[in-house]
Amino acid sequence: MRKVSGLLLTAERRAITGLAGLYATRMLGLFMVLPVLALYADELAGATPLLVGLALGIYGLTQAALQIPFGVLSDRIGRKPVIAGGLLLFLLGSVVAASAESIGGVIAGRCLQGSGAVAAAIMALLADQTREQVRTAAMATIGLSIGIAFAVAMVLGPWLAAALGLAAVFWFTAGLAVLGLVVLWKLVPPAPRRLRHRDVGIDRAQLAEIVTRADLWRLDLSIFALHLVLMASFVAVPFRLVEAGIAAEQHGLTYLGVMALAFLGMVPLVIIAEKGQRMKGMCLAAIAAIAASLFGLAGAGGSGVALFAWLLLFFIAFNLLEATLPSMLSKLAPAGAKGTAMGIYSTSQFLGAFLGGVLGGFLAQQWGLAAVFVGGGLLALVWGGLMLGLPAPPHLSSEVVALDDDHSDDALETLMASFAEVAGVEDVLVVPEERLAYLKVDRRRLDKQALARLTGTHRHSDG
Repeated sequence: MRKVSGLLLTAERRAITGLAGLYATRMLGLFMVLPVLALYADELAGATPLLVGLALGIYGLTQAALQIPFGVLSDRIGRKPVIAGGLLLFLLGSVVAASAESIGGVIAGRCLQGSGAVAAAIMALLADQTREQVRTAAMATIGLSIGIAFAVAMVLGPWLAAALGLAAVFWFTAGLAVLGLVVLWKLVPPAPRRLRHRDVGIDRAQLAEIVTRADLWRLDLSIFALHLVLMASFVAVPFRLVEAGIAAEQHGLTYLGVMALAFLGMVPLVIIAEKGQRMKGMCLAAIAAIAASLFGLAGAGGSGVALFAWLLLFFIAFNLLEATLPSMLSKLAPAGAKGTAMGIYSTSQFLGAFLGGVLGGFLAQQWGLAAVFVGGGLLALVWGGLMLGLPAPPHLSSEVVALDDDHSDDALETLMASFAEVAGVEDVLVVPEERLAYLKVDRRRLDKQALARLTGTHRHSDG
């Protein structure tokens, strides 16, 4: 086994910083319209609640349809050209939406924005640029950047729309796309030789196994439902704020308070879930909280205090699930299959966003704002019922071990049996062509000395 430090190299630090910034600016542009579109749609010809909901969610449909093909394309022609092409599509979509005078134009622009589906290519480039010892930390940085982008978007979108109008939000996202192109070419180092990475990429040979596993599809259902109720709710939430006497130019301040307190409320719950091994219980509690908050929002009416409290409860639960669901997926996915499992999970998330916008718009158009929240609350109850059958995730960590290049393929294959005999190693996959071994280990029972004899010091853990 090769001995390599787990400290970040300069090139890795540049890559992580650049790609996290790139991902964040792109997601910021997609999220900024969420708290403002329904409220400012009366500026657009032909706007109806159903079409507004479609405009909110349509990006999810093209994201879901194209992220895997774009990832495959990046394997063939290179990461940076595919990412640049996706950013140009996002830029074009932003310009189309900013120039639109009808809801149809905004729908077309949002569709184009979503077609720049480069999430898989960005994650693959991140894997290309980092060693397995630091890759999980790098991916966590990307995840953190997405969370920050969402919070900033919820505050910045309302302020910008109130000051300059809805079109300004889309022009701003166009500027973010240009900034993303600059970051891609100036800050992200040149891409090295492209490799397959099972921790980020989809392996078609594993798809059938992953899709048919009940524990994993329950997690896919969870992220689907979570983003469905989020997108549906924002067909109605801005109008609830107006009903409570909060002027449009103050919505950003309201969201700022909600997001800040929700983050503070979520952190100790994540610690309890992870350290206390109560992930399933916390997941069920969060789903129950989402259902309760949606039913509460249905009846909040003109009470500003009640509205703030229900939104706070919703976003504490939302943030908790956003943080714990990927961790649960990582623990439950077989060794070497995390990338495939995450690809299906991400596709489910985008499909949920699309259907949430359509469903929210339909319910608002047919039966009014309260129906949006009631419908979301009922869906959350069904979701929670289905999650009761989820087994408690085992307290396992992932290890990625780099293998010596001078091992023959036959010798590498025999390592699988050797790893499996180590106490505490629950699952193992040796991939000769990648010169990597993927392990799932129970740290409470792990024979560290036996594993060290097999791996030397060249191991990476995701904790």
